[in-house]
Amino acid sequence: MSIIVDDPAAEIAERVRKERERRGWSLADLAARSGVSKAMLSKIEREEASPTAVILLRIATAFGLTLAEMLAPCAAGPQRLLRAADQPQWRDPETEYLRRQVFQSADFPMELVEVHLPPGARVGFPASSYALIRQVVWVLSGRLEIRDGAETFTLKTGDRLAFGPPADSEFRNTADKDCRYLVAVLRR
Repeated sequence: MSIIVDDPAAEIAERVRKERERRGWSLADLAARSGVSKAMLSKIEREEASPTAVILLRIATAFGLTLAEMLAPCAAGPQRLLRAADQPQWRDPETEYLRRQVFQSADFPMELVEVHLPPGARVGFPASSYALIRQVVWVLSGRLEIRDGAETFTLKTGDRLAFGPPADSEFRNTADKDCRYLVAVLRR
């Protein structure tokens, strides 16, 4: 499994290009399906731009993949033990949030992701990004404000939130220290 840290432009470019070509899609096809401009997709594939979490999620959803599958494809066989140093990581270039893929398997429809959200950071996701998944967030440390559709929830250490039907959402760290949380994702 490849480890993706900080600025994985080459790995992401290759992954996007391979997924697009495997489907026989042009850049225009992917742009229409993802809502990401053809110009941005071209820059990503040429390694001229590092996509944000939101852009990657839109691309992944267009391919019918989760963000984890987009960043680090599932290993061929189950891995019972995966050391912390071997767990794939990715840092969003816009918000600096760090995402660690704790668990992912092609044989199991669940993913576990640990996120470190810096103070003042906010990340928004469109409802379409939840079409393929259900998720629960559990705050491990800090405070996290989550807007899920029309509702807003403030979570503190130990609190968890199960998301409802797909809706636009936003994760915000309104505190002055990092928020660390676990996301359990169930692929549909």
